[in-house]
Amino acid sequence: MSNVIALNALPRRDTLTERLPALIDCFARQRRVTDDVFWLKENAELLNILECTGQQVSSSALDAHAEFYADLPARLAFFPQYYRFLLSIGLDLEDLGLPGSQMEALCANVANQGLPEAELSDLQRAEARRLLARRGSVARPDAGLDDRLRAFINRPATFALPNKKAAYELTHIVFYLSEYGRRDPKLDPEALISLEYVGILAHLDRNLDLLAEVCIALRQAGQVPLPIWEDAVRQGLRAFRVAEAQDTGLSDAYHEYLVCTWAVSSVGHLDRGAAVPAGRCVFTRQAQDGGALRPLSAALMSLGHARSGDWGAMQGSVYAMLNDDAATLLFDTATASENFASFFQGFARASAVHA
Repeated sequence: MSNVIALNALPRRDTLTERLPALIDCFARQRRVTDDVFWLKENAELLNILECTGQQVSSSALDAHAEFYADLPARLAFFPQYYRFLLSIGLDLEDLGLPGSQMEALCANVANQGLPEAELSDLQRAEARRLLARRGSVARPDAGLDDRLRAFINRPATFALPNKKAAYELTHIVFYLSEYGRRDPKLDPEALISLEYVGILAHLDRNLDLLAEVCIALRQAGQVPLPIWEDAVRQGLRAFRVAEAQDTGLSDAYHEYLVCTWAVSSVGHLDRGAAVPAGRCVFTRQAQDGGALRPLSAALMSLGHARSGDWGAMQGSVYAMLNDDAATLLFDTATASENFASFFQGFARASAVHA
C-alpha cells in the first residue's frame, strides 16, 4: 500500500529560503535517479531558478549534488546529446557555491567538439550560446541568430492564437536575450505585444505555468506585467500542496510550482508557498474550473459567418454564450489589457470565414 500523506495534512507555508534544503534534496535524491533524463530536466530547472534569482544556498544543501558534479566529465563524455542539461546543472552548482572549477574546461570541450552545431532549433542554439558564454567559450559564430529570434518574437499574430510551443519559445527567447534579467534585451514594441497576447491567452486558460513565465519575461525586459496576471500567479502559488508520496507517478505540477515561485520571488514578494516535507514528494494544485479560453473559442466557431474581429461589436454576443464564470474571467481579462481589441481581431479568425 502506498504511503501517501493527505494533502490537507501539510498546512505549513514557508518562504523559498526556508524550503530550499528540502526542495534541493527532493529533486536531487528523492524523485528520480540521475540516469533518468527527467532527473536532468527537473534539476536543471530548479538550479537555474535558484541561480538566476540570486538565492543564497547553504553548502550542506548543495552536498546533495556533490557526487553528480564530480562525475560530470564522464557523463558529458558518454551523454553528449544531453550537453545543455549537463552544462546548465554544473554551471549553476558552481555559481551557487559548490566547490569546484571544472566548468570552464567542460564548456571549452563542448565548444571544441562543435556540439551546438548539431542543433536544429534556433532556441536551442541560443541556449547553448548562453551556457558557453558563462565561462568564456564561444560556439561557431552564427551572425543571423539574433535576427531570426527577433523576427520570430516580433510577429504578434503568431501569438494571438493558442500555440503553447510557440508561446514557451517566446518566453525563453526573452530569457536568453536578457541573460535572465541581467541585461536589457532591447525588445521591440512588437515583441512586447507578443508577450501581452500570450499573457491574455494564459490568463483566459488559467494556465499559471505559462502566465508566470510571461510575467518573468516582461520583468526581465524592464516592463511591469498587468497586476491581474501577477495577482493570479501569487494566488495560484498559495493553492499548491506538496505531499510525501512513495509509490505514485511523478507526472505532477512541479514545473508550475517552481515557475510560480520564481515569478513571485523575482519581484520581492514574500512567497509563502507550500512547505516541502522530507522524502519523495508530489506537487499538486487545488482543482479549478477550466477557464474561458475553450468556451470562448467554441462560441466564436459556432457563429460561423456572423463572426467578426471587432471586439466592440462582438462582445455582447460572446458574453451571452458563456456561463457566468467564463464570462467573468473574459471580462476581467479584456478590461485589464489595452491591447485586447487587437488581440481579439487575430484570435477571432474572422478573415478566414469571409475570404
